[in-house]
Amino acid sequence: MTRKERFAGIVDWFESNVPVAETELHYGNPYQLLVAVILSAQCTDRRVNMVTPPLYERFPTPQDLASATFDEVYPYVKSVSYPNSKATHLIAMAQKLLADFGGEVPSDIDALMSLPGVGRKTANVIASVVYDKPVIAVDTHVFRVSHRLGLSDGKTPLDVERDLERYIPEHLRARSHHWLILHGRYTCTARSPKCEGCGLTDWCRQYATEYRKTGL
Repeated sequence: MTRKERFAGIVDWFESNVPVAETELHYGNPYQLLVAVILSAQCTDRRVNMVTPPLYERFPTPQDLASATFDEVYPYVKSVSYPNSKATHLIAMAQKLLADFGGEVPSDIDALMSLPGVGRKTANVIASVVYDKPVIAVDTHVFRVSHRLGLSDGKTPLDVERDLERYIPEHLRARSHHWLILHGRYTCTARSPKCEGCGLTDWCRQYATEYRKTGL
């Protein structure tokens, strides 16, 4: 099976079986999503969704967050991973958002990456979810699933991103990001992938390898 054929089969399956795929982070506007995605680094969406409602209420705008102190923000984020860094990043992000972008979340990837706490993955999430840009954010789930399925052998998230964007049509990239994340979160899990209930086994490289190895 060629990589092109593998991509085609997997994308077709997702289109037919998972027509709606969206972020599980709760937000009401681009600013709130930016806050949530920064907090979600190495943290579950479930935990972030528990933390953000009171945070959004206390700091409803970038202006409110930019004028806050570390001691004011920290109690709201102390239960997420790396709370010290994230509290600091949130304040600095809001300050730069006001200083450089008038308080509006930019759509440009490089502009987004200029914000404290925003790496390429976070920038791509914002660009795809908010602005429907044809980019794919590669987190640990996407990286793992892409390798297992045989969609990429990239050594870095950027390598994987380039492979995915090479073969996935532009109009499906935003959805594909969520397809792969959700598949990795609930089916192709890190420790015990649920292969018996997976609809992608016909195209999965790792499943084919394990199938031949076990002779099942």
